Amino acid sequence: MKAIFAVRRHGSFVPRRPLDLNAPPCTIGARRRQTGTTGNTAVLQLASNLKRLGTETAFEVLARAAALEAQGKSIINLGIGQPDFKTPPHIVEAAIKALRDGHHGYTPANGILPLREAVAADLHRRHGVEVDPDNVVVVPGGKVTMFFAILMFGEPGAEIMYPDPGFPIYKSVIDYSGAKAVPIVLREDKEFAFSAAEVLAQIGPRTRLIIINSPANPTGGTVPRAEWDKLAEGLARHPGVAILSDEIYSQMLYGGREHVSLLQYPQLRDRVIMLDGWSKTYAMTGWRLGFAVWPEKLAATATRLAVNCHSCVNAPTQFAGMAALTGPQDMVGTMVSAFDERRRVIVSELNQIPGFRCVDPGGAFYAFPNIEGTGKTARDLQNLLLEEAGVATVAGTAFGDYGEGYIRFSYANSVENIREAVKRIKNCL
Repeated sequence: MKAIFAVRRHGSFVPRRPLDLNAPPCTIGARRRQTGTTGNTAVLQLASNLKRLGTETAFEVLARAAALEAQGKSIINLGIGQPDFKTPPHIVEAAIKALRDGHHGYTPANGILPLREAVAADLHRRHGVEVDPDNVVVVPGGKVTMFFAILMFGEPGAEIMYPDPGFPIYKSVIDYSGAKAVPIVLREDKEFAFSAAEVLAQIGPRTRLIIINSPANPTGGTVPRAEWDKLAEGLARHPGVAILSDEIYSQMLYGGREHVSLLQYPQLRDRVIMLDGWSKTYAMTGWRLGFAVWPEKLAATATRLAVNCHSCVNAPTQFAGMAALTGPQDMVGTMVSAFDERRRVIVSELNQIPGFRCVDPGGAFYAFPNIEGTGKTARDLQNLLLEEAGVATVAGTAFGDYGEGYIRFSYANSVENIREAVKRIKNCL
């Protein structure tokens, strides 16, 4: 891990060389002495848990792709996980109106009540569940809920289970908390859906939290209702274990698949934390708006964390989120239909590349082909495709150790670009 510090010279900030945060603390202060610079030098001793904090490689790929484009190289970006649609105009206008109407100050830390009521109404419409708006905590993006949940239960001596391959921030924050990260291995031969029996068998006396994501990033895997039923039944034997259910892709399902929310199991409601948001469904990734439904006994703690962390989500964005939930929903169906078409195209095209094998993803907007037949590691292939073919992807190892041998493609791009990307890959290999 590296950080860039800046020093003021003649009224402007000049960046210094990146500092290696993994180096012994004394080296941060020693650099100036080695260069012969005079003056007092502070030795900055950073907290050791920062060394355990990971990252999200997709942003590194995005930055490298942008750098190559700046050099004149044509790049087809199938790496970053965000819709290629614009936020619907009525949502944008709601934010503008909120600004013009003077909503410029703090809001309640857990979000304005009309937005939390809209969330509760939307969950009732989609999942048939009753949610108390007081148990909804609005946050600046889904990652905040991940942090809050993991920091509530993670500490040295505790164990937290998470999907692998899975969203990399899960393990990053678990490691940061000091808890032991226990992978739930997702396998290609099961279409990357977890087995309830395997999950339950891994629960031990130190297990505090289980993280589940369906539909899943990076695999597109979805979990059938029968497995959810088995999991809910089995968890009755483990009343001290909480569950973080990441349902951010809940409206992106294909081929007649249904979404099952853990909120639909009354026996689990006192320990399920359900994460969702606006980023994927309403093409609002840059707005940074998410929410979680917390058990009643944890909602106040989550709100207290919000007070300490970010005070509140900015007011105009909350009004935009309310407009998204209460306004027309036709854009969601249009976007999902487009993703479904692209899904069919990319799976067919990837399966025609020598050395590739791709199962049918049931949700989200990712394909996760097996690339072992190419003879290359996931990271090597990611770099080759970007540098030589001009196609941005993300290595499976960015999503955990069990992602080796796979590579993630986001099909949040046009059919034409997907076909062109596959053509470039074939020519490159």
